[in-house]
Amino acid sequence: MFRDMRRKKQALSEQECIDVLQRGEWGVLGVQGDDGYPYTVPLNYVFHEGSIFFHCAREGHKIDALKRSDKASFCVVDRSDLVTSTFTTHYSSVIVFGRLRIIESQEERSRALVALVEALAGNESEDDKHAELDRCWMRNSLEMLELVPEHISGKQAKELMGKR
Repeated sequence: MFRDMRRKKQALSEQECIDVLQRGEWGVLGVQGDDGYPYTVPLNYVFHEGSIFFHCAREGHKIDALKRSDKASFCVVDRSDLVTSTFTTHYSSVIVFGRLRIIESQEERSRALVALVEALAGNESEDDKHAELDRCWMRNSLEMLELVPEHISGKQAKELMGKR
């Protein structure tokens, strides 16, 4: 169903892909947009318990696309170092293909939002984290989305192969 990587020698292992997803702060979500055009949007996320979680508004382009098709891809660039002397980039990235869903259960929504706030809050105090969670719930305009991976692959520049 999913294509094999053409440059297999540059493939990241499964654990390296997971490490990239856990380290990342943002990625680009791709869905089927209006009139058949791909729609991609950069988003903060958290990789938690094997899934990727996002928040979004209850209406808009992402939600309309999700109603059209639950298939999505998500790309995280872990490293991108421009090397001008050789006209190249030393990079590593991961692409996830999977099914996107709106989290309906209040318990699941809460667990996903807490994980996202924890991931994005860094060294903020527990009081500030709780205040942000309260703000999110009070707005009542927040959706939580889960991308359940079906296929994950990662790749890095050949120049980085010996530096793992």
